[in-house]
Amino acid sequence: MEKETIFLATGDVGMNRENPDSIFDGVRDVLRTGDLVFGQLEPCLASVGSPACQCRLPMRGDPAGAGAIRRAGYQVMSFATNHCMDWGREAFYQTIQVLRQEEMQVIGVGRNLAEARQPVIVERDGMKIGFLGYNTILPQDYWATPDRPGCAPMRGLTVYQPIEHDQPGTPCRIFTFPHPDDLQNLLADVKALRPQVDVLALSIHWGIHFVPAVLADYQRMVAHAAIDAGVDVVLGHHTHILKPIEVYKGKVIFYSMANFALDPPQAFAENLDQQSQHQEIMKLNPDWKKSTKKMPEDSYKTILARLVLQNGGIKQVEFLPVQLDEDSNPQVVGPEEPAFGEIVQYMRDITADQKISTRFRIQGDAVVVETGES
Repeated sequence: MEKETIFLATGDVGMNRENPDSIFDGVRDVLRTGDLVFGQLEPCLASVGSPACQCRLPMRGDPAGAGAIRRAGYQVMSFATNHCMDWGREAFYQTIQVLRQEEMQVIGVGRNLAEARQPVIVERDGMKIGFLGYNTILPQDYWATPDRPGCAPMRGLTVYQPIEHDQPGTPCRIFTFPHPDDLQNLLADVKALRPQVDVLALSIHWGIHFVPAVLADYQRMVAHAAIDAGVDVVLGHHTHILKPIEVYKGKVIFYSMANFALDPPQAFAENLDQQSQHQEIMKLNPDWKKSTKKMPEDSYKTILARLVLQNGGIKQVEFLPVQLDEDSNPQVVGPEEPAFGEIVQYMRDITADQKISTRFRIQGDAVVVETGES
């Protein structure tokens, strides 16, 4: 029997603190058990630039954060985030540079659209694992074009349909759809990469932030189409809270793995809580105003995805429950701790809320996602 290869994946990462290494103190040992570790970088890591006019919260951490991320065990990072151009092109390029200087592979961004769409292929134990990265959460001009830098776009289109078309001012139903050109590009990239790798992971920054459980229509459309084209696992980011896990044709979709090692937004902007735009965002989660912390209680529950690879494919998909403390430091929790059961139940509840029938099974310190193929 071939050796098992452990592929770990986390949600959003990004620090703006005096000692960036400290955020990983509670999870470093676990991350180092991975043969391959992937994450999503949320802020720029730069010392240059000025805030872009169109960004609501310009996020920038010290470039030294790249070294902390690498020392924690990460080898592949997506920078396809809605903050990638917050501090302009100089900071965008510096972030990519410092990640690569720390010998990490970067996906989802580039000097132009062709470069942003380029995959990364990593070999472990004779297996080739391919990565593609895209972003739906796109302030104006953050996405790459043939002659402009940015991230690889997978834009969504929104339609508002009045429930009673003859009653002005009444509520609307909201429908979302994948941008056809972006979806075509994504599927072409998947089909081109598929013959080159044993396992294909799609990372995508998307979804409705802070609103518990709810998925946008386009997410399931994109995820299902990507799996039909050859993706083995979808790794979702952005929403800052956990979202459902779905199994489609035996493949697992993590719609959002939430924050993992990300300082709260107040660490990136002074007096943020007094800003009207931030107060509007706080209304999205009913528990935010009740919370005594900087984020809603949902934002302190997260997971560490653990994929067991063997014989040229994914043998098992599971996750480890992780609790963030008041300072956003992650800590893996064991089955004997109350937080373990709370996080597992939260995942079951939000998945059922979206009428997704995924089954979860506790096995030792992990929660197995039952795919029907184990």
